[in-house]
Amino acid sequence: MTVCSMASDSALPADYHPPRLKLAQLPTPLQFLPRLSEKLGGPRIWVKRDDLTGSVLSGNKLRKLEFTLAQAQQEGCDTVITCGGLQSNHCRATALLCAQLGLTCHLLLRGDPTGEADGNYLLDKLAGATINTYVAKDYQGAISDLLRQWQQHYQDLGRKAFIIPTGASDGIGVWGYFEACRELQQDFAAANITPQHIICATGSGGTQAGLTAGAQAFNLNAQVWGVNVCDDAAWFMNKVQADLQDWQQRYQLQFDVANQSINVIDGYVGPGYALATAEIYQCIAELASQEGIVLDPVYTGKAFYAMLQEHQQGRFGSDGDIVFVHTGGVFGLFPQRQHFAFLDN
Repeated sequence: MTVCSMASDSALPADYHPPRLKLAQLPTPLQFLPRLSEKLGGPRIWVKRDDLTGSVLSGNKLRKLEFTLAQAQQEGCDTVITCGGLQSNHCRATALLCAQLGLTCHLLLRGDPTGEADGNYLLDKLAGATINTYVAKDYQGAISDLLRQWQQHYQDLGRKAFIIPTGASDGIGVWGYFEACRELQQDFAAANITPQHIICATGSGGTQAGLTAGAQAFNLNAQVWGVNVCDDAAWFMNKVQADLQDWQQRYQLQFDVANQSINVIDGYVGPGYALATAEIYQCIAELASQEGIVLDPVYTGKAFYAMLQEHQQGRFGSDGDIVFVHTGGVFGLFPQRQHFAFLDN
């Protein structure tokens, strides 16, 4: 586990309202997990159910896209270009929202689509998105150029395309989970709790960046922890800080990026992005059977397992309340169904 912690006393714009569309089903519930909490015998575990921001339009991406797509419309764009893995939750949400808003969606996906379309990739196709796929070696170092090339392509056709980065994680997307903290403030008051820790999966940094700024703005008095599901702690500390800096500069906010506490729990990536170990699949199955909550093996499964392991090691203390932000991802389960064969035994 790697932590970058710095004092924070900057004023934040709790009453600033950037352009926003109402796309998600909000507020989402804050759910207590009684059986798991009793089993752990330590802090009470709560889950912010952002897997319930919609049906097929589910997960944390919707909160960010409310602001990102509002900006695209404000700029007069008729096309949205974004990118991610073949089973990207963000790309699926973007494709479906573009269909809802009457925008053309173009997805640049990393991976080789072999066999039948499944999971998020199937939903991308159902949403009518234009899709280009690239093998990892061609995608990794060239995605920025590819996005710009396709944007130019649409410009040459007399159209205007808006680029959304991976996960909608940039200065615009920060607003999604900044505003989610306004909701968490109300949740905590209604439940009469004062959690010391808020934990989320972090895969592109935007959710963690928004939570970090919002926790301060709304005086949640809780430490935000991101569990990286790819790369390493140093990469995410830099990425979260970069997103916050983009946010501050883009909107000219009174916000001291250098004095933020950015905390990353490292060591749970496993074999790599979207690759999980047997312990993760077991954790997913146990939580579903104990509490009726379904995690995914790419993001939330790894982060929830990390939370349980760190709790056992004393990371979060022996009492109080912990809030886990469920960022969705259920459709990522289905392409990995073979890893749940143990359920048939």
